Amino acid sequence: MKKWLQLSLKTIKVFILFTACTILFYYGIIWINEEYEGYRRYDEPKGSAIKVTSQTSDINYSLFDRLILFYLIGE
Repeated sequence: MKKWLQLSLKTIKVFILFTACTILFYYGIIWINEEYEGYRRYDEPKGSAIKVTSQTSDINYSLFDRLILFYLIGE
C-alpha cells in the first residue's frame, strides 16, 4: 500500500509539473502574439528604399514551365 501511495504522489507531481509548464508555454505564446500583433510589416518603407522585384513580366510562361521553374529553384 505504501508503494502505491508513493507512486501516486510521484504521478501527481509529474502531472502538476506538466500542467504548469503547459500553462507557462501557453501564456508565453499569447504574450508573443500580442507583442507582434500591432507590427505592420506591409507598410511603405521609409527613406531611400527601392523596389527590388517586379510582379509584371512580358513573358507568359505555360503551366508546365512554371512547374519546372518551381521544382528547380523553388519560386
